[in-house]
Amino acid sequence: MEVIALVGPAGTGKSHRATIIAHEYDVSGIIDDGLLIRGSRILAGISAKREATRVAAVRRAIFADPEHRRMVREALDQLQPTRLLILGTSKEMVHRICDALDLPRPARYLNIEDIASPEEIRQARRIRRRQGKHVIPAPTVEVKRSFSGQLIDPIRFLYRSRRRAGEPLVIEKSTVQPTFSSFGRFFIEENVIRSIAEYAAKTIPGIEGVVRTRVTNLDEGVRVQMDVSIVYGTPIVPMLQRAQAKVAADLEHMTALNILSVDITAKRLVVGPGQEQAEAGEPSRQSP
Repeated sequence: MEVIALVGPAGTGKSHRATIIAHEYDVSGIIDDGLLIRGSRILAGISAKREATRVAAVRRAIFADPEHRRMVREALDQLQPTRLLILGTSKEMVHRICDALDLPRPARYLNIEDIASPEEIRQARRIRRRQGKHVIPAPTVEVKRSFSGQLIDPIRFLYRSRRRAGEPLVIEKSTVQPTFSSFGRFFIEENVIRSIAEYAAKTIPGIEGVVRTRVTNLDEGVRVQMDVSIVYGTPIVPMLQRAQAKVAADLEHMTALNILSVDITAKRLVVGPGQEQAEAGEPSRQSP
């Protein structure tokens, strides 16, 4: 199976163009916001847009729920697609979806900027921001089965492929307004992210404290940089690797943010309780 990824920030029109790209690249199925779609049918999954909060929607989109994963994985086994299109806000998000569904990493990445003009992207973002409209690349009759928000209007148009001759393709999509859109914009303060990261790091044996934490917010996700103090005598590399994994896992679980990277640097060395006494007595035990 070959996987193609369509990558771009939220609200830039990925779902709007998904069916067209699937037609252009002979894609057998589309994975978008928790759904497995083939042609005009939703084969399996639960739409992330039916969730009540944005956090829950992100977790649904990356198949964090085991039962959701199993449902879509079984449908993929039955479908046996030769080529699959996965939509994500970043390469890291697509990789997370691939890993969750036991799929190969993408052989090809398409960026939304390469297939949509800057004005089209700006317009898509304006509609998302001001009207809360989202697109699901399936007809309304299919969307109703897996969506609990407000259905705004169906979209139906003819598309003539530039790469293929023949009859035009009839594309049907649905515009929806998820429940969480009515709540307005969703923010997580940087100090909350820092607090979660620092608490997670300090649960790792060998890390005595956190000296400094820096959080960088990007369109595609969050980068975290931490300086820590460590206890003398602790193996540094494996300890920092465990801390990296713990911080990333806790942030993803508690905030549903896309964690691009966690960089942890050991800046200080601290003598642990009882070590000073042991070190002071060591020469006398070795002397004759």
